[in-house]
This record gives sequence, C-alpha cells and structure tokens, in this order.
Amino acid sequence: MIFRADLHIHTVLSPCGDLEMSPINIVNKAKDRGLDIIGVTDHNSTLHGALVRKLAEEKGIYTLTGVEVTSREEVHCLAFFENDLLLEEFQQYIDKAIMRIPNNVEKFGYQVVVDEDEQIIEQVEHLLIVSINRSIEEIEQKVHELGGIFVLAHIDKKKNSIMSQLGFIPADLNIEGIEFSKYANIKEYIGMNKYLEKYKCIQSSDAHYINDVGSVYTEIECSKLCFKEIKEWFRR
Repeated sequence: MIFRADLHIHTVLSPCGDLEMSPINIVNKAKDRGLDIIGVTDHNSTLHGALVRKLAEEKGIYTLTGVEVTSREEVHCLAFFENDLLLEEFQQYIDKAIMRIPNNVEKFGYQVVVDEDEQIIEQVEHLLIVSINRSIEEIEQKVHELGGIFVLAHIDKKKNSIMSQLGFIPADLNIEGIEFSKYANIKEYIGMNKYLEKYKCIQSSDAHYINDVGSVYTEIECSKLCFKEIKEWFRR
C-alpha cells in the first residue's frame, strides 16, 4: 500500500512555530490534505508527541513521534522513536546536553505546551533552537541505540544542514535517509551530488504555519502503518 507522509512538522512548542500550530489544528489540516502519516518534530523537544498521536489516531492518521535535534556542528537531524518510553529516554539525553539559554519571547517566540482544547499547560523557559553538546555521530549512535529512525534534515538548505555545515555526508554515518525541503528539485540536486543516490530520500514541508502542513509529501510503501514497517521502508 502507498501512504502519503509529511514527516517534518513543528507545533507551537517550537519558538519558530506559529501560534496556530496546535496539535488539533495540525491534525485537522493533515486530514484535509489527505495525509496518512505525520511526523512531529519540534526543536529539541518531544513534549507534544503523545497528544498529536492521540488526536491523529482518532482521524485515522499514523504519527511518527520524534524531534528535530541540533548537533554541536549546528546540523539539524530528525529522530523518530517507536514508543513514549524511548521518546522520553531520548528527551533526557537532549536535556543533559542542551545549553540552558533563557528564551527571549519577543525575539524568538513562545514555546508552549497545550492540551487538546488548546489551553496552555506549560511554557518552556530555555531556548529550544540551540545546538546540544553532542556531535552528529554521537546523536546518530544514541538514536540507533534506542532503535530509532535517523534522517538528515533539509540537506539542500544553506543553513543548518549537513551540506551547509560539513559540505558532505560522512561515509560511516549510519542514516535511514536524507530529507529535502519543499523547495528542492531532488533530481537536479542528486545529479550534482551523485553519491547521494544510495540514500533513501524524502521531501517534507518543515511546516511552521498551518497552511504548510502537507504542502509536499513523500509516498511510503509498506504493508501496514506501524513503526517497524516504516523503518524497513527507509532501509530498503
């Protein structure tokens, strides 16, 4: 079966996420756009994963709960985990390594956790859009130690991508795939970087605004919607 997936979506918890990016609004927009799978990837935080999954399940949408983590090299990476226990363990890993810089709301925006009625239940005080004190190799190893899926985010971007920061993908970096931004011409980009042909490619919206959800998507072929099948699709 073929499923439509947008695996890079920010909620209102990300300081760069618009205030309309509540879990319920994201799920409703995903339904309107015909998505079968969504990925929750707030910056260095997993706090909205469980709620998005619950609301999405009610609409028949599968959720990959994850995070967009920033490495020491300022490389953005997507990490997804099978269940809440593993997600929480990875959050503890991030919390131990993140720089505790107070968030400037006027400069960066609010970082709030909301419930299904869009009521604020928590505000994260430290800035989430910073790097953690771990290398990309260390992060990749931790993700796979926890059985997760590790994807290099928006590699075509001129900021915070592995190509902008390192200029190449290390041959020994164990990744499930590479992600392109919604503006990328994937065929053209890979044509100029032939060694990328061996990697599984996805394209995501990196949605920060509600109308961006599902504006691009990846078709994933698997027999059923579950973490194991999606991970195997990446590995094929």
